[in-house]
Amino acid sequence: MQQYSLKQDELSLPESAFELCQHLGFGQAKQANWAWLELSGSVLSHYLVDQQRRFQALLDWFYKDLGFGPREDYFSRQAADLGQCILSRQGNSTTLATVLMLLGKQLDLKFDPVLLPGTTVLACHVAGELIYLDPLRGERLSKERLHALVRGELGNCAPLKASYLKPVGTQRLMTRMLHELKAGAIVAHEFEVAMECCNLLLEWHADDLSLHRERAFIAQQLGAIHVASADLQYFVDNSPHDPVVELVKMQLRELGDEPQTFH
Repeated sequence: MQQYSLKQDELSLPESAFELCQHLGFGQAKQANWAWLELSGSVLSHYLVDQQRRFQALLDWFYKDLGFGPREDYFSRQAADLGQCILSRQGNSTTLATVLMLLGKQLDLKFDPVLLPGTTVLACHVAGELIYLDPLRGERLSKERLHALVRGELGNCAPLKASYLKPVGTQRLMTRMLHELKAGAIVAHEFEVAMECCNLLLEWHADDLSLHRERAFIAQQLGAIHVASADLQYFVDNSPHDPVVELVKMQLRELGDEPQTFH
C-alpha cells in the first residue's frame, strides 16, 4: 500500500473516512462524496421550525423513506465502510450513527456519538431534552436499555459507567471505525488490510499493548515473523505481570522456529 497517515489536525467527516477506505482499497472517495452531497442536500427539505418535529421528520425520512438500517453481514468490513454505508444504505452502528449525526448537523440538530462497549449510540439534544438513540433502527434508548447493551457485551455484572456515556470527537470515532474495519478484514482473511489498520491505529495509540499483540497475530498470518516477534517482545517487556504473558512468551519461542516471509 502507498504511504498514508491520519493527521489529527486534518480530520473531518465524512471526507477523512472516505479517503481512509479508498487507501485501504475498499472504494472510491469521489463516488462516496458525490452520494453524500446528494444526501446532505436532500435532507434540507425537512428543516421545520419546531425542533421536535424536525428531529422526528429526520428519523422518519432516514429510516422509513430511505430505508437505512443494519447490514446483514454486520461484522463485515463493508458495514464499517462509511462510503459503502451511504451508497447501500446499510451499515453497522458506527457508520449509521455517523451518517445520521452529519445529517442532523445539516438541520441544526446536535447529535453526539457515544461509544458504548461493542456498539455506538447517539446522544441527541432536542428541545432541551437529552435523548439516547439506537442508530440501527432509530429507537429511543432508556438508561435501562443502555445498561443492557453494556451487560450484553461485558457480562451481567458490568456497571453502566458514566464514562461510557461521554460524547466523543472525530478522532475517537475514527478510531472505532478503524478497529471495526480491521476486524472485518480479519474475518475476510484480508490480512494486509488488517495490518495497515493496525499500523494507522498505532500512529495514534503507540503504547496500546493489545494493538501490538493483535498486530503480531496479523503479521504471523502474513509470514512477517520478525514483525510479529518484535510486537510480542514489546508486549512482554511492557506488561510483565499480565496474566497472559507466559502464553505470549510461549508464542515467541514458537515464532523462533518459523521461516520468515519477505513482502
